[in-house]
Amino acid sequence: MKRRNMILATLASTSVLCAMALAQAVPMPYVNIDRHRHGNLAAAQDDIVQAFGRIIDAQRANDGQLGGHAQRAKELLSEANEELRLAADVANEHQDEYQPPQ
Repeated sequence: MKRRNMILATLASTSVLCAMALAQAVPMPYVNIDRHRHGNLAAAQDDIVQAFGRIIDAQRANDGQLGGHAQRAKELLSEANEELRLAADVANEHQDEYQPPQ
């Protein structure tokens, strides 16, 4: 009985740790804006991708001992990347709505 409880406790702990790791996973930003339509927004996305990579490098160099601030910065960069995508989508809608007079 004790062995069974120990196994169940170990499985529960492992499940909690895995869930926490997945919850902290931040999607890697990438450039998904057309450079020909929105050059500045695409360039901003590129800067975000580079900054995200530098933070990963810093986390590795410091063995992840950055007080959670680097992780938070990655979350904010990922959010900013998504906001730029949304801005480009809105601009696309407005450009598509506007038909120059012929």
